[in-house]
Amino acid sequence: MDFWTTDRRGAVEIATYSNPPHNYLGQPVIEELGLLVTGWQDPNIRAVVIQAKPLGTAGFAQYSVEELYGMASDPALSRYAGAVVRGYKAIFDRMMASPKVIIAAMNGDAMGGSFELTLACDLRIGQRGDFRYGNPEIRVGVIPGAGGTQRISRLVGLARALDWVLRGRIVTPEVALELGLVHEVVSDAPARALELAEEIARLPPMAVANAKRALYQGADTNLQAAYETENMNWTEVMQSDDAQLALKTFLAQDPASRRDWFETPSTKTYPAYSGS
Repeated sequence: MDFWTTDRRGAVEIATYSNPPHNYLGQPVIEELGLLVTGWQDPNIRAVVIQAKPLGTAGFAQYSVEELYGMASDPALSRYAGAVVRGYKAIFDRMMASPKVIIAAMNGDAMGGSFELTLACDLRIGQRGDFRYGNPEIRVGVIPGAGGTQRISRLVGLARALDWVLRGRIVTPEVALELGLVHEVVSDAPARALELAEEIARLPPMAVANAKRALYQGADTNLQAAYETENMNWTEVMQSDDAQLALKTFLAQDPASRRDWFETPSTKTYPAYSGS
């Protein structure tokens, strides 16, 4: 691959993006990402971290405005612009539909299409520094086109999404945390993302996958239908080998220490789950 490198840490896959000199995203970058997403179907992978190799303040940086202008200024290309971003959205949809938890380590700027990429991840870890996250597309005459308007409104609500998109806002990591756009802001986003990925990778894989599916599918329907979605996912995990193993392991704990078993540090002592 020209833009992505991968590294395996146990059951965690780390995908690192780099595109000197500015780390701009473009069509070839997203197409390579699609190949990575396909590879994440490997059952030995139980969580994924995506991160960028920083170039100055640029992490995932932004989508190439040069590429956008080339498309907008050519009538033969601009009339098919919808098909291009529809392809990007399909890749991002596959990320959200993946049974694996995908964590974005935002160790640099992430604006426009790059921020849309992070919105397709399940968890977003911001990093302290002179970085900006946001959707400034409207300021260059376009709009978020790879699902950004819809993911933002579902993430933070319509009122905040209107302010965010219509003003073309970019904000510091700390403000993004206040708005609910990132889950944490730390001094080393890749290290924290890996820590979280390793924790999640030790949990029963079917339970993680079904919980993720129930949350996303339930959020896009009415409450009663969402209850049914949850019920189907609950019923499936209740029939799994991993549920039996996890429940038996918990019951083997002394009642006085069972609460401690739920604490994050205890995850390292959990049994090896098969994923079935």
